[in-house]
Amino acid sequence: MRTPYRLKDLTGYNINARDGEVGKLEQVFFDDRYWIVRYLVVRTGGWLSGQKVLVVPDVISGIDEEAKLLEIDMSREQVENCPPIDTQKPVSRHYEQEYYRYYGWEPYWSADPMLGFEPPVIPPPENEPQEPENPHLRSSDEVKSYSIRTRDGDIGYVEDFIVEEPGWRIRYLEIGTGNWLLGKHVLLAPAWIERVDWALQEVMVSLGREAIETAPPYDPHKTISRDYQVALYQHYGEQYEGED
Repeated sequence: MRTPYRLKDLTGYNINARDGEVGKLEQVFFDDRYWIVRYLVVRTGGWLSGQKVLVVPDVISGIDEEAKLLEIDMSREQVENCPPIDTQKPVSRHYEQEYYRYYGWEPYWSADPMLGFEPPVIPPPENEPQEPENPHLRSSDEVKSYSIRTRDGDIGYVEDFIVEEPGWRIRYLEIGTGNWLLGKHVLLAPAWIERVDWALQEVMVSLGREAIETAPPYDPHKTISRDYQVALYQHYGEQYEGED
């Protein structure tokens, strides 16, 4: 059975290696083509002067909700010597290659050659922002501020992400409607998202405003039930095919 977690609830969990605490979960980097978490960003403790390192979800061996703890099948030394990351900059493919080379792992894009191919970036006009080298690897902290644009106008902003364990796939985006609907929260599945525009800081969805306005409300304080998900998909005229 897959267990859904709000990323906001997991943020701040302690990360424990096999031989002791490493640090705390700060955010994630996810792939907006496959809607899967590629890396957890861990702010290390005093033993590494608070530097940030990346941890792949594959090494997570357990989640203790009561203790607010993520256990990883790695040693502190492995994490200590991992290439540090500057989260103020986009994660480059060069960094990813160095990261996987350090651990001796096959990179995730080796299973799908298209994941390793990025078309050349054409420099924009002088006053326009430069697209990152790896534009599909997104920071959860950054995208949480993006607005939601429907076919007929804005409807709110990205409030949070619902991730499923095992697998660390993003099952839903939690949308806060703010002043539009007096703070109503709704969920959007990645299948209903057309694209993420980094330059405009928008998430474009293939739905109309009215459809989202009348969607079943989401209560962040309640567990996402199968009945709720079935009703959500039916509202959008689709069939829910998730696991129990």
